[in-house]
Amino acid sequence: MTQRNIGRVLIIAGSDSGGGAGIQADIKTVTALGGFAMTAVTALTAQNTQGVMGVVPIEPNFIAEQMRCVLEDIGADCIKTGMLHSSTVIETVSRELDRSAKGIPLVVDPVMFAKGGHSLLEADAISAMCEELIPRAALVPPNIPEAESLAGYKVVDIESMKQAGESIRMLGATAALIKGGHMEGPSLTDVLVDADRIALFNDERIDTRHTHGTGCTLASAIAAGLADGLDLQKSIERARAYVREAIITAPGLGQGHGPMNHGHTVDASTL
Repeated sequence: MTQRNIGRVLIIAGSDSGGGAGIQADIKTVTALGGFAMTAVTALTAQNTQGVMGVVPIEPNFIAEQMRCVLEDIGADCIKTGMLHSSTVIETVSRELDRSAKGIPLVVDPVMFAKGGHSLLEADAISAMCEELIPRAALVPPNIPEAESLAGYKVVDIESMKQAGESIRMLGATAALIKGGHMEGPSLTDVLVDADRIALFNDERIDTRHTHGTGCTLASAIAAGLADGLDLQKSIERARAYVREAIITAPGLGQGHGPMNHGHTVDASTL
């Protein structure tokens, strides 16, 4: 059988028992965009659309073992990190990236808070992320609260979004995508900052509560694009279009922040 070229994405993140975010959303996203998803699970969460009820961390050495097993056998074209809840986990992941993943593009989604506000990152882990992972990143895509934590100041408008992107690049990242969904108003803007440009992506806001997992999904969709060989701008454009359609066609599940429709690229009627 001839081997088919397929973008391989290793996702290092926490599990979401509700299926809308975390590892579950990441696998759905990469698969829906034609890639092959692998995982190293960092934590188990008990959560639904209304919030996070509990978190059980995975032992750090076992996280590294998961990474090593898939990288040594299957390999990866892009790696995406999500929920890395402690400095010990971040340092362990960093060491394993050095050992097993040199030269592979890395998307660092600095997951700090769940949609309902539950903290998913210990306070002392932010400095570890800035020192260990962000300098390795091809892209860091924070939302506004995460950008404020990384940059160290308030982000209140487009100009301060641009400045936050530059601040994150000064930490060593190749590029930063500051997501504007937390801003007020009928439209929203994401700001990409890299060595060559500052690019703005504009859309009308969708009035919905079904936005659980948008950050995880966007980061994984971008990673899938990079794994496919798309450049960063095209990866972001495709990822944003994918997420927007997933929100518009959300199935309406749950009583809180509901999940999106990750499978909208698949037409079951043709199967």
